Amino acid sequence: MARKSKTLKSPNSYGGVVKMGNASRRRRPYIVRVTTGYDYNEKTGKTTQKYGIIGYAATREEGLMMLAKYHDQPYDISKGNQTFREVYELWSEEKYENASNSTIAGYRAAYNACTILYEHSFRDLKTKDLQNVIDTCGKNYPTLKNIKILFNQLFAYAMKNELCAKDYSKYVDISKYSDKNPNRLTRDVFPKDKIDLLWKNCDDSYYQMILILIYTGVRIQELLDLKKEHVHLNEHYFDVVASKTESGVRKVPISDYIYPFFKNWYFSSDGEYMFHTKDNQPFKYRNYYDSYFMPIMEQIDVNLTPHCCRHTFVSLLAEANISQTYNKLIVGHKGAMSLNERVYTHIDMKELINAVNSIYYPDFIKNKVKTRASKSKELSR
Repeated sequence: MARKSKTLKSPNSYGGVVKMGNASRRRRPYIVRVTTGYDYNEKTGKTTQKYGIIGYAATREEGLMMLAKYHDQPYDISKGNQTFREVYELWSEEKYENASNSTIAGYRAAYNACTILYEHSFRDLKTKDLQNVIDTCGKNYPTLKNIKILFNQLFAYAMKNELCAKDYSKYVDISKYSDKNPNRLTRDVFPKDKIDLLWKNCDDSYYQMILILIYTGVRIQELLDLKKEHVHLNEHYFDVVASKTESGVRKVPISDYIYPFFKNWYFSSDGEYMFHTKDNQPFKYRNYYDSYFMPIMEQIDVNLTPHCCRHTFVSLLAEANISQTYNKLIVGHKGAMSLNERVYTHIDMKELINAVNSIYYPDFIKNKVKTRASKSKELSR
């Protein structure tokens, strides 16, 4: 009679693979577990094992492989089987405490691109899962870099807290997208029909802000940082006192056409900043961009950025044959001036105002301003 072969017994506390009840109804009927401790019952004097669940398997062989892998690279089972979303929440509570608003906004944007991972068990994540986010999210290269940085941060946190055994984030590849931008916002100029549409809605204060950007050429942060003390309404200009570059510190003329917008914003609050939220607080870039600028872009059906306003202004100056010297003075490109151009350091502000008055404006706005000027002259007589 042939002797029955014996199954090798696992070492004590190694754990095991156990088939659950109603196995035929389960896709993964085997539970993979290890001993995490013992409970002693003083009344009965008996000791019972406590188990930690590693996971579930479709076959016993798969379960044994999972068990062997756990012992090869063990982690703290007592902390549960957190999802990607739960690990992010735990990490962000710690990370965001001392992070800047811009840093937090960047991480949140990266996290928002990872929706397909939210309910995925974090310790089961592999390189292919992370790479799938990069390959399918359709984000531009800077955002892909932020997503990979987020992956790096989350895996570093998870390994430190024994929530996973290996850092798969270091294998994620974004290099193939370095010269591509699948969702690129074009840094282009506003078409004339879209400029006209902005003017048709210029009774709205937030449309006015975009027109101010287009007709002054200032950078968005220069506008959001503008204080009333640096606006000279009577003289039709304002000072940019802090800029991205040294040459960006300059005096910017206010055309007759956008002058009413400056008056409107100037007297709209008692605060020190020209442009402000409804509760009179200065705009943060992300708040302005997400809550005001982009909704208007959607309304007029264009896919442009605040910096496109600056490009548009430069284009309008060139189209009107405004001299390069005036162009560079107004937009703050003095560093690009020739030696002869640098001689013009005291150009009369009236000349610069005349220059910005001569660029493109819709005919219905020109007529409106002419009518207003005529009435003003009659009243002054």
